[in-house]
Amino acid sequence: MPGREEAPIVLETPPAPHAAQSLDGQLCFAVYAAAHAFGRAYRALLAGHDLTYPQYLVLLVLWEREGLTVKEIGARLFLDSGTLTPLLKRLEASGHVRRARDRADERQVSIFLTGKGRDLKGRMDCVPVEAGLLTGLDGDGRVALLDALVALRGALHGNLTGLEPNLTAGATAEAEPRTGRAR
Repeated sequence: MPGREEAPIVLETPPAPHAAQSLDGQLCFAVYAAAHAFGRAYRALLAGHDLTYPQYLVLLVLWEREGLTVKEIGARLFLDSGTLTPLLKRLEASGHVRRARDRADERQVSIFLTGKGRDLKGRMDCVPVEAGLLTGLDGDGRVALLDALVALRGALHGNLTGLEPNLTAGATAEAEPRTGRAR
């Protein structure tokens, strides 16, 4: 219409997505940094019990079910026996667990809680609650995050099955200078 001015149209620009190669745009770094922060939090929470975070994880597994083999504990915690064995030896030296070789198969070592290890469970009931409060998330938020992280771990494990050698080969091929010849 003549004489009537229309208001200019202002288009909002959406926020720029994180650049693919920026540190803040990396999901893996966000998970890594959160895991590092959890490590610091648990170090403080466990200091009074003379436990490390990995030792606490082993105790959590054994409080659920003791008498597991080293291999079973390792599978539950995604740790290999080379990492787990020294940790179990330290727990044994501190009197929290005992190791017992299977009589039928000397290669199998089962892990059992001692009285001290069992008694510690009641004194540690506050640790998950205190750690949860440190996240700044409410209960529903913590459950939702836990569900998302468990799904993420499952997807990564499932999607990497059989892929690891190819990923390594691809990384090597990319690292090599291009010569112009087909490989």
